[in-house]
Amino acid sequence: MTARVLVVDDILANVKLLEARLSAEYFDVVTASSGPEALSICERAQCDIVLLDVMMPGMDGFETCRRLKANPATHHIPVIMVTALDQPADRVKGLEAGADDFLTKPVNDFALVTRVRSLVRLKMMQDELRMRAVTSREIGMRDPLLEAVAESGLDGRILVVDDRASSHERIAQALRSHHKVEVETRPQEALFRAAEGDYDLVMVSLGLSDFDPLRLCSQLRTLDRTRGLPVLVVAEPEDEARLLRSLDIGANDYLLRPIDRNEMAARVRTQVRKKRYTARLRDNVQQSMEMAITDGLTGLHNRRYMESHLGTLVEQASMRGKPLSVLVLDIDYFKAVNDTYGHDAGDEVLREFAQRLRKSVRGIDLVCRLGGEEFVVIMPDTDAGVASIVAERIRNRVAGDPFPINKGARAIDVTVSIGMAQRQGSDVDAEVILKRADQALYRAKRDGRNRVVLDAA
Repeated sequence: MTARVLVVDDILANVKLLEARLSAEYFDVVTASSGPEALSICERAQCDIVLLDVMMPGMDGFETCRRLKANPATHHIPVIMVTALDQPADRVKGLEAGADDFLTKPVNDFALVTRVRSLVRLKMMQDELRMRAVTSREIGMRDPLLEAVAESGLDGRILVVDDRASSHERIAQALRSHHKVEVETRPQEALFRAAEGDYDLVMVSLGLSDFDPLRLCSQLRTLDRTRGLPVLVVAEPEDEARLLRSLDIGANDYLLRPIDRNEMAARVRTQVRKKRYTARLRDNVQQSMEMAITDGLTGLHNRRYMESHLGTLVEQASMRGKPLSVLVLDIDYFKAVNDTYGHDAGDEVLREFAQRLRKSVRGIDLVCRLGGEEFVVIMPDTDAGVASIVAERIRNRVAGDPFPINKGARAIDVTVSIGMAQRQGSDVDAEVILKRADQALYRAKRDGRNRVVLDAA
């Protein structure tokens, strides 16, 4: 895995040492000698991860980290603090400043490379989601990057997998003041429980008896439903080999026994924040995808979606020798509604029309707003006889009850004209079918509106 690592230290010898270690593992290394210089490099998106010394003149590492994590543009960049400070209070201070990890000098080469690779791998998984989130922000959607900065990481749902009562009881007691904690003492059941529950974090003891905890970590990363769920392992200090192996196969963070309560609280909050940040990015991407294919006013699929799917549905119907019918609908005299009552009233009519249309068709039918007051219904496995019945049901439901406008203050009569066409023989040209339905609509308009007309072809 290649990545660009920013090494920040005011002592040149330390910089050269880390640069040599990372370059030997084929990382691209850039350097900075102060906090402000590091901030500038990160703001220009010139690194994938930061190795940050704490004891620097002027702006120390804690303040540099706080500023990186408070800036939506740099919040996502992982930070590993590398320092001679080795007290639990120092680690907690670094984690509370937003650091993703805290390594004490002299740094074990294998531990350093493992942590860098693990954090870079997670960042790269998020990068595409983050880029899409920036794009969706530009079209007016909520900004998950700003929300990430404000996220507290509290009130998380934690699953503790530990079969030693003395251990899991202490962990649960320490966390329950700020989180919802559940304990699973049967490691064989932990994977199923993690997949079924809406957890923010799984804590796995590496001291499980009669079960390989590394296998559980690997399974959590393999299963689709738990692949993005953070995993924090708890290990004995002498179990360094398995600890590093757990990070290599996808664990996000670790705690060493005896557990410092404050450090545990800080690491748990960090992982909960990250999980929620990634979830927001994914939700944002899903929303932007839906916006691309959905009409914002009516909530129906838009013309883009219809054009991309009609051809596929027609082709499938042709291959299977099944019927397919298309309805093209146009609200009668809609321009008069806008001219007489205003465009707000016109929007109310369109929304109400869309609701009545959706309630009149089956779940498998594709309902789209073609544009303006024109709509399309594509009906798979439906011949002209059944489609005529559905079209008449739509027409009656529209004409049967007045449409409320002006927020319900008054109501107006609305009617709709509908043109129909059915796929003929081996016809696989979606545009031809749509055009025939449109021509039938034109005849319905010409013959007096508020009627259903079947294409004569």
